[in-house]
Amino acid sequence: MGGVSATAAPVANSSGSVTNQAIQVLQGPYITNTYGGGVQCQGPTINFTPYVTGSAGAQKPFESSYLDPVYDVTDNFGAFDEEGRPMGDGVLDNPGRVLFRKKVRTAQKDSYNLGVGFSITWSRPMDSKLQQLCKDAAQAQIELQNQIISSKRLEFELARLRNCGNLAKDGIQFHPRSPYYKICADVLINNPPGHSHPHRHAISSAPSSKSESLQPGRAEQLGAPLQTRPLQSSPE
Repeated sequence: MGGVSATAAPVANSSGSVTNQAIQVLQGPYITNTYGGGVQCQGPTINFTPYVTGSAGAQKPFESSYLDPVYDVTDNFGAFDEEGRPMGDGVLDNPGRVLFRKKVRTAQKDSYNLGVGFSITWSRPMDSKLQQLCKDAAQAQIELQNQIISSKRLEFELARLRNCGNLAKDGIQFHPRSPYYKICADVLINNPPGHSHPHRHAISSAPSSKSESLQPGRAEQLGAPLQTRPLQSSPE
């Protein structure tokens, strides 16, 4: 009776895992602008959120194939038939004997996953009247702050003018090469001490009679000769 060769059929157990990935979009508060004086305004908000997700799965050590042993299952001896010829008795003649090894693919492979996308949300207040009132209040607050700045600037310039003028009257000033010379460079003194400004003197080209009468050395201007009379004694 000839030998019989059989190949064992291995049982493969596989296991895996599933990973769930999700993108969560959280609605944030409106963007708030503060203008001072307690004025705060919230405007429409748009949220643009790009995202990239990825995953990788690998098995270590990596084996693309394995060698599966083929055992000797010959059963030709151990019993006899009616004619006395040897036959198998149901027990392997060479148990555990490996005849050869065959190459079997494992189907093992790595897995990669890549996801790219974006999410966008748009939020806008419903009451446009309140939005306009807040804008008007913000504009008024800005104008008020500009006016305060202008007043402070005027006070600074007047104080600079007053101090530079007083120092210039006293003969005190920065050296022209000093970096602070330009602080008082545009201040002018139009009324120095001891002078009134403006003042004028009128000069007449025609001589007046009053001025001629005051000129000495001219006899014709003195009039007729003086006449003297004797003194009379008073009665006793």
